[in-house]
Amino acid sequence: MTSTINWQKSSYSGSDAEIKCVELAHVDGQILLRESDAPDTIVTTDRDKLRAFLLGVKAGEFDHLV
Repeated sequence: MTSTINWQKSSYSGSDAEIKCVELAHVDGQILLRESDAPDTIVTTDRDKLRAFLLGVKAGEFDHLV
């Protein structure tokens, strides 16, 4: 990865720096995911896979996990 990574978190996570959340970034054609309290562990995926996952979240397919 050669680009600067600009991590983005959900506005639902709040603004307090102590709040732990999942962050996303787009770098060199890949989507990166990490947890703010474990920033060195990064999962990569692509837009199509992330889109399918987000559609499932919006449809409530993962509601039983929260």
